[in-house]
Amino acid sequence: MRKFSAVLMCLMLFGSLLAACGGKNNAEVKTNEGAVTNSGGNNATQAEGTTEDITQKKITLKIHYPLPDETTLRAQEDDKIARFQEKYPNVTIVKDDWKYDINEIGVKMASNEAPTFYNTWATEANFLVERGWVADITDLWNNWEYKDEINPVLQNQFIVDGKVFGVTQNGYVTSTVVNKKLLDAKSVTAPALDWTWDDMYNTAKGVADPKKGISGIAPMGKGNEAGWNWTNFLFEAGGDIETNVDGKVTAAFNTEAGVKALDFYKKLRWEANAIPQDWALGWGDAVSSFQQGRTAMVIAGAFDVVQAALNEGGMKPEDVIVYPMPAAEKGGKHYGILGGNYLVVNPNATKDEQEMAFRYITFDYFTDDALKSVEDTIQARKAEGKYYIPTPLEYFSEDSDYATKVKAIYDKYDNVYKYDPNLFTLLEGKPEAQFGTQDFYATMSNVVQESFSKKGTDSKKQLDTAAQYVQENYFDKIEAK
Repeated sequence: MRKFSAVLMCLMLFGSLLAACGGKNNAEVKTNEGAVTNSGGNNATQAEGTTEDITQKKITLKIHYPLPDETTLRAQEDDKIARFQEKYPNVTIVKDDWKYDINEIGVKMASNEAPTFYNTWATEANFLVERGWVADITDLWNNWEYKDEINPVLQNQFIVDGKVFGVTQNGYVTSTVVNKKLLDAKSVTAPALDWTWDDMYNTAKGVADPKKGISGIAPMGKGNEAGWNWTNFLFEAGGDIETNVDGKVTAAFNTEAGVKALDFYKKLRWEANAIPQDWALGWGDAVSSFQQGRTAMVIAGAFDVVQAALNEGGMKPEDVIVYPMPAAEKGGKHYGILGGNYLVVNPNATKDEQEMAFRYITFDYFTDDALKSVEDTIQARKAEGKYYIPTPLEYFSEDSDYATKVKAIYDKYDNVYKYDPNLFTLLEGKPEAQFGTQDFYATMSNVVQESFSKKGTDSKKQLDTAAQYVQENYFDKIEAK
């Protein structure tokens, strides 16, 4: 799961084939967003100064490969491998389904067992760069003909001190997904998209029916995702996770904004009685609760929730509405955490391996083959009686020619989920912090759990204690750059 603020408009019109994670999602938070392609372009040129023909060299790539249960993604990757090796018969492909884990990457690098390239999240850029676990691909990037058509909001997350260290796959802005059918059953009017915390509170309270096991909202309550969910409200209240002045990282969430956000969580729990009785829900638990019609609202990347609700839960598109995160008050910002998925190159790989990895990563970017795959997937979903869910943010810029081509394909089919156009003027993504983010999330998860289990806790005291813990155990150990 990982900055700056940026209004993110119209990008949710652009969808894709692959799921990636996630942010989360984050180290503990799943964020499998769809992507038009998980691969990249055959359009990379050789880095300046290269005199030998890389296509004549025997090169082995250990590639990032989908997990065993991701059968569709594996089939797509196998197809890509075949097409790549047809163009580059000199390359041997070794499949590796290791999924990035912040607790394993150091061992992988030290033992030289990491893939030639691997997946990671927006939060990990500075962490990986500082430890030397990601290659500088600036020269390869600068010689790539499509670099100016990449989505800058996403790509900038892996540009550190002017150097490029990863290639964006896709991204998301954390949203609130609403089950309108549950609202209708309790005669609760759906709020406007430009909603506030009060609107969320009233809606959650009005829909909640504890005797029937239905909650008004299901905030995540265990794992790092509990802290991740809560951080959206910190941002909406005007707060931040940390400050970074001259390389000194300082905890900044134990402020008035933090207190306001934590108090709101407690209102949902103790005043509205709107959260699940068994509130210790992880990412999958919360999404499943929505899919099964046991909660009216869930906070996550929109793609994952809509995908589960329509294609696994049998819900109808008209009953699933994607909202931005609510503003703390009328006229406020609808901040949602901006996350993304990236492919980065192993710095232990040879220069030839790094260049060929870059070619593989970008092999399908901006290609007609990828467009055909999108349309084939939509048609296959239609034949199965299922919906195609576009991902919120794609690797390509919204004003690129490629984006226009993708949208034209979507417009041809009635089984492509359509987001409310008014949503795009309200979404505002705020990137996660670049230092110790997962440690912060884990610490705040404990605070959220205490707030849900003990009535009458002191929010300022809780946050001061958490801030001191994060500062002493994590932030103070960050080396000044």
